[in-house]
Amino acid sequence: MKKILALTLLLISFQKINAQDGEDVGWVSRFGAALGVAPAYIFPNVDAINQQLTKFNVPHLSKGMFVYGGGGFAYVMIVDNLRLGGIGLSGSQSSNAKLSATYLGYSFELIHSYSFGGLTVEYTLPFIKNIAVSVGGIIGLGTQTIETFLNDGKYDWNSIWPPSINNILSYRPAIKSELKNNFIAFTPTLNVDFALSRFIAIRVGGGYVLPIKEKWEVNNGQEIIGIPSDMKANSFFIQTGIYFGLIAF
Repeated sequence: MKKILALTLLLISFQKINAQDGEDVGWVSRFGAALGVAPAYIFPNVDAINQQLTKFNVPHLSKGMFVYGGGGFAYVMIVDNLRLGGIGLSGSQSSNAKLSATYLGYSFELIHSYSFGGLTVEYTLPFIKNIAVSVGGIIGLGTQTIETFLNDGKYDWNSIWPPSINNILSYRPAIKSELKNNFIAFTPTLNVDFALSRFIAIRVGGGYVLPIKEKWEVNNGQEIIGIPSDMKANSFFIQTGIYFGLIAF
């Protein structure tokens, strides 16, 4: 939290200095507002998951994942070149396989999901003309989910309910587990917006999710221990998008 406060104060100081310099050299404050679609490619930590998949001869998850996204921004006219907005990202990937007879021939599937969203605070560098180069950050919430499914694909309504102790050995239910990591994060970002017209802009940018607080749970909020140390929500992402609104760079 101290690092976030220090970064915020540094950003404000940098803005004040540049605002004063801008008056001397004739810089014009940016203005406008826009909404857009901005998918991204993220690089989550999946090594610990892939180590488990190896034990069952299940294909590994990719170390890069496409996610859908969107957001918007508006320049705050009371502070030159400062813009506020919001962003949201969400996506998933999966792996599945038919297990060997050692595991009763069950089918196994794992789904890894990652979502994140929050408030964006950015400062557009005033000395760069015709495009908007903005540094800033996102303060928000996210969820990282690991779902596993184990089933034999043949079920009867009367057989899916928990059995009596006498029939427990013949009980073959569909087995599902869900591990969920809810986190709070600060994400430094760098974005470059190219105006195609007064109403359309294209964005290229990126950021790095830095979790401030994380909490893992399993199956409806139950406590879980032994989570690998590298199963963190921190993740680098690259983002592109197209924005529509009033564009004045």
